[in-house]
Amino acid sequence: MRALVTGGGGFVGQWLTRSLLERGDSVDVTGLGGEFAGPAVLTANEQRATRWVRADMRNADEVDAAVEGATPDVVFHLAGVSFPPAAERAPATAYDVNTLGVVRLLGAVQRRVSSGVIDPVTLVVGSGMQYGPHVATAMPLREADEQRPVTTYAASKAAQEIAALQFFRATGLRVICTRSFNHSGVGQGGEYLLPSLVARARRIRRGEETRMALGNDVVRDYLHVGDVIRAYLLLTERGVAGEVYNVSSGRGVSVTQLAEDVLLRVGAPVNISTEPALVRASDIPINIGSPDKLERDTGWTPLKTHADIIDDLLNAAKD
Repeated sequence: MRALVTGGGGFVGQWLTRSLLERGDSVDVTGLGGEFAGPAVLTANEQRATRWVRADMRNADEVDAAVEGATPDVVFHLAGVSFPPAAERAPATAYDVNTLGVVRLLGAVQRRVSSGVIDPVTLVVGSGMQYGPHVATAMPLREADEQRPVTTYAASKAAQEIAALQFFRATGLRVICTRSFNHSGVGQGGEYLLPSLVARARRIRRGEETRMALGNDVVRDYLHVGDVIRAYLLLTERGVAGEVYNVSSGRGVSVTQLAEDVLLRVGAPVNISTEPALVRASDIPINIGSPDKLERDTGWTPLKTHADIIDDLLNAAKD
C-alpha cells in the first residue's frame, strides 16, 4: 500500500511512519525544512526507507506535487500548527496551515480522484480541544456534543473538520476525521506537559531545583502515542467515511496527579506548588472523550496508561 503522511517529520508522524513501514507500506512523508528535522524517533534506516517531500501546507503547488508524487492509497493528514501557544502568537498562520491547509490537500486529492488516478481514504487529525468547556457531569464527551472552541488552535481545528466533511458531502471523497485527545510518548517536544514534567522531576532529583511549580490543575484524557497510531491505522481500514471519531481513553487524570506520579517514579521528593504566572484563564478545566464509537466501529481499545508513558519517557531520558 502507498501511504502519504503530511507532517511526517513530527513526533506523531514519525511514530506513524514506523508502523506503516513495519507493515510493508511505501511511505511518502511531507514536512518543512530538512529531512526529519524534528524529534528523533525514526532510526537512520527507517528514515532512508521513506521518501521525503518538502510541502508547506500554505503552498498549494507543493501540496499538489506531494499528492501527485505519492499517488497514495491512504493519506494521513497530521501537518499543522500543533502547539496551542504558537497558534495564539500567530493566529493567521494557524488558520492558514490548519484550516486552509486541509482545503489545499483535499482539493489535490479530489482532482486525482475525479480523473480516476487514485481513490484514497484520507484521515484528517483534529483535537479533543475542539469541544471547549463542558461541565464535569457531561464527561466523557461524545462526538454529538457541541463544539465550543475557545483557543485559536481549537477553533482552527474545528474549522478544519468542517472543511474536510464538506469535501465528503459534496464529492464523496473518503474522508474520516478524528478529535484526538492528549497523547504523549518518546520523542515529544519538551514544551509539552509530560516531557516537561519528566525533565523537571529529574532536575529536582539532582538537586538543581527544589519544587515542581504548576499552573492550572486541569484534568485531561491521556493516551500513549502507540495506542493513537493503532487507532489511526484501524480507522483507515474500518472507519466510516464522513464520520468523526474521538481518539481517547474515557478516563481523566489531573496535572497534579501526573506530577506526583512522575516525581515518585523518579525518586524525587513530592514538592508541588501553584505558580500564578503559569495559570491561564483560557484553560479548559476538564476534557475527557468517550471512545465508544471508535471501539464499536474498529475494535480498538487502549493498551497502555499514562503510567506507561511516564516510564517510557524516563527510560529514554539521559542523565
